[in-house]
Amino acid sequence: MIRILAALFAALLLAGPVQAQAQAQAQGTPKLKAIASFSILADIVAQIGGDKVAVATLVPAMGDAHVYQPSPADARAVASADLLVANGLNFETWLDRLVAASGFKGRRIVAAEGIRPRRLDGGHDHDHGHDHGGAKDDPHVWHDLQRMQAYVTNIANGLAAADPANADYYRARGTAYAAQLKEVDQWAAAEFARLPKAYRKAISQHDAFGYLADRYQIEFLAPQGMSTESEASAEAVARLIRQIKRQRVQAVFFENVVNPRLIEQIAREARVKVGGRLYSDALSPPGGEADSFMKMYRLNVGRLVEAMQRDS
Repeated sequence: MIRILAALFAALLLAGPVQAQAQAQAQGTPKLKAIASFSILADIVAQIGGDKVAVATLVPAMGDAHVYQPSPADARAVASADLLVANGLNFETWLDRLVAASGFKGRRIVAAEGIRPRRLDGGHDHDHGHDHGGAKDDPHVWHDLQRMQAYVTNIANGLAAADPANADYYRARGTAYAAQLKEVDQWAAAEFARLPKAYRKAISQHDAFGYLADRYQIEFLAPQGMSTESEASAEAVARLIRQIKRQRVQAVFFENVVNPRLIEQIAREARVKVGGRLYSDALSPPGGEADSFMKMYRLNVGRLVEAMQRDS
């Protein structure tokens, strides 16, 4: 009996540290505080960061990062964050001023770092002439899932550097997420491949889908330039309407971050049906149809393919 009690006592002593560790895990250690510049990036950081990272976003769901005006609350949120994740490529033209005003001392991750961007010259800008404040690179990289592999690597490595104790966790989740992106890319390529190239034409409000167009051999046209800040001229709109009629473009869309009035006018004058909403620079609110990057991408592809289909 004494031997049994001694054995039980020894077992309890050995179990003590394990039990304490389990209790600490249950109570939760402080999460890494990350803030992303816009909702698409915030979702990607959350997917890679898992339960080790608390993620917030500056530009909210359905928000337009091109015209965003940071608030004092944004400055306070940035100041208290451990990590700031931005797109780069001059997408967030307001971000440096916000960081300077906030006194942010944490780590910055530029998701597009090291990516070879799509150039706005060489015929890619459809003569709209807007260049994101003098930049010559298209910042809307998230519409190309092959290039997005670099985003995943940059974010996973940034999280690992900020939180070395969980580095393997972040890199493993990054690898898994990258594999999901590859699957969606292969699915999208197969969907568009079902359509003759002559049908792969679409109209959106601003020139945000150039990467998607290049990846899947689609011709995208837009009355506005690379930024929603630019105004579409009457001449550009008239030219676009003539082109829709001449080329029999079926896929005409408004975007979730832009007022649809201009697209509705173009569709009405060109006598085509608006194909619905595409998500360009932001997700839908939580619980919506495009509240994650994966859902957003699949939704956009499905709507494009459906609208491009027509009787031969």
